[in-house]
Amino acid sequence: MKAIVLLMLGAALALANPLAAADAPQKFAIHPEPKPVPEIQFQDSEGKGLTLADFRGKLILLNIWATWCLPCRQEMPTLDRLQAELGGPDFQVLALSIDRGGFEAITKFYAEIGVKHLAMYLDSSTEAASTLGAVGLPTTLLIDRDGREIGRLVGPAEWDSSDMIAFIRSYLPKKSGLLEPEFWRANTATANERWLSVPAIPNPHATVKGAHP
Repeated sequence: MKAIVLLMLGAALALANPLAAADAPQKFAIHPEPKPVPEIQFQDSEGKGLTLADFRGKLILLNIWATWCLPCRQEMPTLDRLQAELGGPDFQVLALSIDRGGFEAITKFYAEIGVKHLAMYLDSSTEAASTLGAVGLPTTLLIDRDGREIGRLVGPAEWDSSDMIAFIRSYLPKKSGLLEPEFWRANTATANERWLSVPAIPNPHATVKGAHP
């Protein structure tokens, strides 16, 4: 009897076991645990001062770039398409330029390549890049809803590739850097339902009410 109960419990736990974290695309370095992100300051296209705290509650892909950076120019259309695909209340591509030419240079570049979905953000002092430890351009950080760095990628990438979109999408359902895809949550619910629906095992020693010895 005890063996049967243990087997049933093991089956339920196996169904409820969370999936392994989605494989990160090549060159994307994921931290073992989400890391605090230093405070940085920048502006939007209206000249309003912002920090990353203003984006708390969203999954953020922070891309540090400049119009004079050739790899940055090459990957920017893919970031624009990523924003079009996933952008909304739960996710945003935050393209942070460090151009000394200001918003004029960004506006001109966006118009040249047809960017339609990315907002403009600027830190012409370049202090943000230094504070975040960006060793080259472009540098891109994936930041969870609590403002912690999940990981980063140094260099250009195809941000609208199917594997990259799937990787980023896997972090959307949760409120922290710990992976909890929709598939895991659905299967956990199913496992719980199955466990609760297992019929009780009769106790042979129980006394049936009304029975005679």
